[in-house]
Amino acid sequence: MRKASISRKTSETEISVAINLDGTGVYSCRTGVGFFDHMLDQLARHALIDIEITAKGDLHIDDHHTVEDCGIALGQAFAQALGEKRGIRRYGACHLAMDDALLRCALDLSGRPYLVWNVEFPCAKIGSFDTELVREFFQALSTHGGITLHMDKLHGINAHHIAEAAFKACARALREAVEPDPRKGDAIPSTKGAL
Repeated sequence: MRKASISRKTSETEISVAINLDGTGVYSCRTGVGFFDHMLDQLARHALIDIEITAKGDLHIDDHHTVEDCGIALGQAFAQALGEKRGIRRYGACHLAMDDALLRCALDLSGRPYLVWNVEFPCAKIGSFDTELVREFFQALSTHGGITLHMDKLHGINAHHIAEAAFKACARALREAVEPDPRKGDAIPSTKGAL
């Protein structure tokens, strides 16, 4: 089974992450940031990746460190669980519609982190959650997971729908990318022989 556990402790946060790439989308995300927990639940459910996250952060300051550090730890867990990336499809993409919002995510589990972010929000907050933290999460996930990640908003006027569609589009793209490729067996999906 492709599983990983990561613990990360700094002066700002204490985070533990466990994932199972061959799961069924079971989730238990408790970060203290309600909207963010909801987004992480969507990521697990729609990627069919079991995700358990617990975080204690300096929420008396704001949500930034908690959200970013969860992205770091989750990215590290993905990289660890994928190992050499033998036999995976490697690439994934999804156009995801959610009411007014249409988001496109394309990614490559290349080991080369790169984020292209073309997502604007119509407001600065979703409840008490800063919308700019959506990008911060994906930047951390991309950097520490070794993921080339492109996210584009094609339509959208409701900030909640835009954010949720982004997480769900990434989830569906990840689901495709981490799946075993039945035509490749145990091969590393690169002409270089390594990712």
